[in-house]
Amino acid sequence: MSSEEVRKAVDGLPGWEVEEGGRALVRSFTFADFSRAFGFMAAVALHAEKRDHHPEWSNVYNRVEVRLSSHDAGGVTTRDVELALFMSEVADGPA
Repeated sequence: MSSEEVRKAVDGLPGWEVEEGGRALVRSFTFADFSRAFGFMAAVALHAEKRDHHPEWSNVYNRVEVRLSSHDAGGVTTRDVELALFMSEVADGPA
């Protein structure tokens, strides 16, 4: 995706930002507790595995830090935008 396409896509993804350099989408999710954070990760993991597109992420207690980039394409693709949308819907509810 071009940098303009990435910026437009992020405009429709509240809470998401474009990493400096435009090579990834990033977001920090905060949940009520560890169980909810882990539940979020489990739901996303199943979805990501089916699509063979996996996030870079880390979890500390109730927080999940996410970075999405398609390494084979060298940056953000529609697959990243679709996964970001799914993650937002799981965490925040449908847009």
